[in-house]
Formats: sequence, C-alpha cells, structure tokens
Amino acid sequence: MSTLHLTGIHHLTAVSADIRENKRFYTQDLGMRLVKRSVNQDDVSAYHLFYADGVGTPGTDLTFFDWPVPRERRGNHTVTRTALRVRDEASLDYWHSRLKALNITHGEIVERDGRPTLDFEDHEGQRLALVVDGGTGDAPTPWEASPVPAEHQIRGLGPITMTVPNLRNTDLVLQRVMHLRPVREYPDPQSPAHTVHVYEMGDPATGRGGPHTELHVAVRPDLPPAHPGAGGVHHVAFRTPTDADYHAWTEHFSHFGLQTSGEVDRYYFRSLYFREPNGILYEIATDGPGFGVDEDPATLGEKVILPPRFEARRAEILAGLKPID
Repeated sequence: MSTLHLTGIHHLTAVSADIRENKRFYTQDLGMRLVKRSVNQDDVSAYHLFYADGVGTPGTDLTFFDWPVPRERRGNHTVTRTALRVRDEASLDYWHSRLKALNITHGEIVERDGRPTLDFEDHEGQRLALVVDGGTGDAPTPWEASPVPAEHQIRGLGPITMTVPNLRNTDLVLQRVMHLRPVREYPDPQSPAHTVHVYEMGDPATGRGGPHTELHVAVRPDLPPAHPGAGGVHHVAFRTPTDADYHAWTEHFSHFGLQTSGEVDRYYFRSLYFREPNGILYEIATDGPGFGVDEDPATLGEKVILPPRFEARRAEILAGLKPID
C-alpha cells in the first residue's frame, strides 16, 4: 500500500455560548452559508452549526457547538488561531474596510509567513485571520445569498495554528504517524523570541501546497495551559478523500499503538478521533458523502436536520433547543 497522505484541513469545530449571535455573525458579517443546522451527536441538547461555502465543500467548514460555558482562558495545549482564506490582496483590503465598518475587533494587514494576513476576532474572542491563498486549494462555490460579493467570499480554511509547550513528541506524531512534512519556520507574531513551525499535508509528488494544507505549530513554553471555553476550539479535522483511505488510517494508527475513538459514522462524513501528544484533539474525516445527503442543496441549513438514528427523538430534541433566527 502506498504511503497515506492527508489532503488538507477538513473542518474546525469551536465553542460558542451565544449561538444566536454566532449565527448572525458568521452568516451576516462574514457572509458564510449555514449549510447544516443540526445537533451535537454526542450531546443532543446542543446545536451543531456548520458554516461553509455555498454547498459545504470539504475544507470550507467552520463549525460550532452550542455550550453554556465561560470564556476560554487562553494558553497553550490548544488551537489558537483559525485562518480563513481569501483570493487576493484586493479581497483583503475589502475585508479590512468591512471589519472596520462593522466594528469587529481586528488588526492591520501584515505579511506573515510570506502571506498578507489580517487578524480579527468574533464577539466571543474566537481568534481568526484572513489569509491570501492566491487561488490555491479546491475552488469553492460562492453563496448567492451572501452579503459579501462572490469575488471576496471566504474560500475555505487554513492554515490552522496550534500552540504547545514542547515540540518534540508532537513533531514525532505529525511526521512519522500523520506523514506531514516540516517545510519552514517563522517568528511567533505574539512573541518573536519563540518560533512557529510549519507542517504541510499532501503527496509531495503532486506539488500541491498552500495554506489549506498547512498546520502551524507555535512553541510557547512560557504560557500556561489553556482552559476550554467559549471562544475556544474543540478540535481540528483533516481530510482523507475516500472510505478506503479512512479505513487504512484506522489500521495505520493501530499499528502505532495510538489510542483512537474507533471509526465513527457522522452521517455527513466518517470520523476518527485521537489526541496528539500535547492533548489537542484531532479528527480524520472523509470528504463524503456530504451535506446534501439528507437535504435539498437549495435549502441547506434552513431547518434542524437530524441523522436518522435521532429522528425518533425529534420532538424531544427540538424542545430542548433555543430559537436562533
């Protein structure tokens, strides 16, 4: 069997304690489409909302669990910034003006790791950035109803930045187990005396890199451990294209003696969860079958959709959810 390769960021799941405002912010201010309005399959008392491009293309999903928890206490042992890709510097200029007009907390456009970048935060302190990708990655499908013009809409996720106190064991897992490649380093923008290490996914024979394939690992032994909460990240998921590859990853991790969740069918994709050595939760997720498997693509996200195993409990589940429109 040829060496397995992850093909990029699949999705990132974060936490909100204000899900109504969360929906407004990501659909109206950021212009992303709510492509799936569902529940956390491990805690059906909570929404699980998926924001993406016009059709929910893998690699464009930013998702949120609805949990009534205090704000995250920032630190290491967690994902610390999620980048959203735009096509070019003209789009970044558009977004700088838009964030300012909407009174969204933001920085200035800077060059970071060789790319124009604009940091900002949502209303709960979720750390985000807009990064120019120059058209790399799968072409997204614009959302026709977005308040953002098609040419400036968010194209997908990546890179994802995580922060750890020590690189050694994380590096071993990224390289030897997950087959990521270390490609470069740059000074930590928050503390230039420390270093961010860039790892790239994908088959090097294809030569297809870009921010959608990158995981950035900041090494910050000076920070305390983060405490999970609203405005924080729950996990990051990486793409594997087919069910065959997904099953092969399960066998691969077993060979290394890595403890995983076992294979989990999330209905819209197949999942496999594990924690890397610094405790950050990773997921391997398949590209399909996708969000259109149980919903008309024209009306994605307009009503609560439940995977079939929860349909018998629909009335009970919906009664426990708060209105968000």
